[in-house]
Amino acid sequence: MMKKENNLIILNMGIMLLLLLSLSSCGKSQGYSRALREGETIITSESEGGVRDNTPVVLTPSLEGDDILGNEKVSINISNASEGYIVVCYLGDSSMAKLQLTGNGQVTYTYDLLKDNYEVIPLTAGSGSYITTVYENIDSNQYATIFASDFETEITNTFGPFLYPNMYVNFNRDSEVVSVAEMLAKGSASDLEVVSRIYEYVISNISYDHEKAATVESGYIPDVDEILEIRKGICFDYAAMMAAMLRSQRIPSRLELGYAGDAYHAWISIYTPDTGWLEGMIVFDGTTWSLVDPTFAANMDNSEELSDFIGSGDNYFTKYVY
Repeated sequence: MMKKENNLIILNMGIMLLLLLSLSSCGKSQGYSRALREGETIITSESEGGVRDNTPVVLTPSLEGDDILGNEKVSINISNASEGYIVVCYLGDSSMAKLQLTGNGQVTYTYDLLKDNYEVIPLTAGSGSYITTVYENIDSNQYATIFASDFETEITNTFGPFLYPNMYVNFNRDSEVVSVAEMLAKGSASDLEVVSRIYEYVISNISYDHEKAATVESGYIPDVDEILEIRKGICFDYAAMMAAMLRSQRIPSRLELGYAGDAYHAWISIYTPDTGWLEGMIVFDGTTWSLVDPTFAANMDNSEELSDFIGSGDNYFTKYVY
């Protein structure tokens, strides 16, 4: 429960990476079609049996529907909650506003809201009850409540929260990562082979940006096409890029934030019909994927050292799931 006093709340600003932009009313889309650049690596394997369809499927969040919560300062469209997401638009004049969302009495998620931007928020707690509270910044790190409500939903698209683009995993039909994922998936026999190809591509072509890691500020959001272009990034970039590629190939992917040892970190988990959710290990042995963490895989030369760190997954503590 959140305590309120004189309609004023001081939010903790340092718990998580806050979010800036996903599906914007003034956002721009770009179309891409390119061959691999010199020096890029694709690791492939021969397909056996049938060939999987590699046609991209990019789900597009809808702004339609009249099941809307809010007031003159905020619109919360829950019309498509059964698909696993809601769309929030801040209409006020504050330079900074925030949404807090709590699903089924579990973890409270905090999102930045920018004026007149449509933000896609995943309902990762599943079917059940959600509490929404929206705040405006009034002074320094002090916020006033401008709207609070709750709603019930039954998510009929079980994997919707992990297939649709959202604030963390932001891509569209014209994103370059979608084109590259299509190319990498061509000729694959299964979802696991697609995962293997995309995984190896990311860890072979994206290097860790230590300078960025040391200077990144709260509120940073990965630009997956930019990371693909400059070929370096931090853990958040690795995970968001790989999740976008896999989602565009109809493979449900959870972007997860939490702790790897003492470090705040980002990684992904993946679902396939044959295996269920794969989590707990980083190594792909030809049969099993789990806790796929492309940052560590790309930056640890010693596979035994990596396996020792990952172990049974006990070194990972998941705090947020997107």
